[in-house]
Amino acid sequence: MLLGTLLVLLLAGAAPASAHAALRASDPEDGSVVRTAPTHITLTFTESVGLLEDSFRIYGPDNRRVHMEEPEHAAGAADTARAALPRDLDEGTYTVAWRVVSADSHPVSGAFTFSIGKPSPTPPAAPQDHAEHPVTKSLYDTGRHLAYIAAALLIGTAAFAALCRPPDTGPLRAPLLFGWWTLLVTTAALLVLRSPYEKGTSPATALDVSAFPDTLSGRPGMALLARVLLLLAAALLLPVLRHRTLRTRVTAGAAFSVGLALTWASAEHASAGIQVPVAMTSSVLHLLAMAAWLGGLTALLLTLHRAKTPPPYDTVARFSRLAFTSVTVLVLTGAYQSWRGLGSWSALTGTAYGRTLAVKLAATVFLLLAAALSRRWTALLARPAVAGERVPALVGASGGPPPEPRTTHVTTAPPEAVGPEAVHRRALRRSVLAEVVVAVAVLLVTTVLTGTLPSRAEAEAAKAPAPQVAGLPGAQALTVPYDTGTPGGSGTVQLTMDPGRVGENGLQAVVFGPQGALSFVPELRVTFTLPSKDVGPIDAGLTDRGGYWATNDLTLPLEGAWTMKLTVRVSDIDQVTVERGVRIGR
Repeated sequence: MLLGTLLVLLLAGAAPASAHAALRASDPEDGSVVRTAPTHITLTFTESVGLLEDSFRIYGPDNRRVHMEEPEHAAGAADTARAALPRDLDEGTYTVAWRVVSADSHPVSGAFTFSIGKPSPTPPAAPQDHAEHPVTKSLYDTGRHLAYIAAALLIGTAAFAALCRPPDTGPLRAPLLFGWWTLLVTTAALLVLRSPYEKGTSPATALDVSAFPDTLSGRPGMALLARVLLLLAAALLLPVLRHRTLRTRVTAGAAFSVGLALTWASAEHASAGIQVPVAMTSSVLHLLAMAAWLGGLTALLLTLHRAKTPPPYDTVARFSRLAFTSVTVLVLTGAYQSWRGLGSWSALTGTAYGRTLAVKLAATVFLLLAAALSRRWTALLARPAVAGERVPALVGASGGPPPEPRTTHVTTAPPEAVGPEAVHRRALRRSVLAEVVVAVAVLLVTTVLTGTLPSRAEAEAAKAPAPQVAGLPGAQALTVPYDTGTPGGSGTVQLTMDPGRVGENGLQAVVFGPQGALSFVPELRVTFTLPSKDVGPIDAGLTDRGGYWATNDLTLPLEGAWTMKLTVRVSDIDQVTVERGVRIGR
């Protein structure tokens, strides 16, 4: 309950994640005029990137989309994206819209223009930014936060049970199960959402099974799949390991923890930039130390409050040593990662990454102060509390009646010695609770930090020869209500037309039922008519993509006020057609 409440409160103020790869250069350059048509478009980034099927969209002087070959890396360089251009390009200005996935799993997009021969008389409209779907991004970021907390709880609780050896491990079963299930569910959800997150589409597109091969071919998707397999393997092996020696269980747990940590290190900051092998090793150690300390704190708190037998001093002392070792590792690896991400002292206050890092460092200082207080109460508990004993002794003479019993008092410590021990134990509970509260804050700031462009990469991106414009050419978004007049036969259809101009367009449609839930209908048809020119109807040719309807081949040849007819069939006999005006420009 405590962790859930803190999660809601802190996530409400969390900063949005930023993409981590930045465009360093483009060929042709932004705004340049070339004499002859280039054979390729080549982009160079500050770190390695993954390519999507639709990584490039190029629009000609007439705002029609230029057909291109599948993108690839230039000469095997992982930090580049390249696509071949047709040979018969006309003179004028071209808009290049691109979208890639950085090595640390975050999508990044942008756009620029270049001209062949001479610029067009009318410059293309500035692209609008709709590179990320807000719902998809929110769900994905929430899943990342939950996964971090679940991993810390799972690894830290297991480490506390194995290394600190509390006599009563009953209170630890609930956090272990909660951590395992939460991590499994959130990782599976992240894997399903990976494709719409990369492409910037709605969560409904996650149901498109055809997108999974592309998801699993990328480094982030492979890391998420590996995490799911590790969790399932751990569940299958746990019954076998219960009957093994403590050393075997600790070794298996350590291997499992390292494997989990690698699924993060291989798909985030450490996997890109300078000194990748050292950075990945540091990232794994940092995550394990964080989990052992912060997750172990939660396990200690539950043991102090819920264990039938209060944990002895040895258990608390072992965790104190484990926490001290973890803090040492965190300081060393954190210092290295801060240097690697910042690049300069001025970046600590001059960049978003530096300011977020400063907040994390301040919170860590408070955490260390709370930890020092806990160590103080632990040391006080180490003092043996010996209460006074009462030893009955019978003294009498043989042959006579026994005298009245007499009690002899043997006092080795004052009777009130038990009182301070109880006070110290209550104080330890409160200080550990304070540690847990601050620890959750540190953990959430850390997840925000992993979603912020490192200062070193930001400085490299600033050296790019021209400014970047985020997004693709402006799309039209429409929400059309429908009602067949039958029970459950009403709802809305959300349509997105990209770019919403003369020429080739893409059209996506998602159907929602009367309660706002995703709805699956047997047929959805969209046609376009231009009454002023007697053109149409033109069938968009929507196809069911497994949860949404889409086409990439809708061609509207003329500008003007078009009439869109939307037909929704909800059953074999119930359907309705709704008209809506759509303005198509150049």
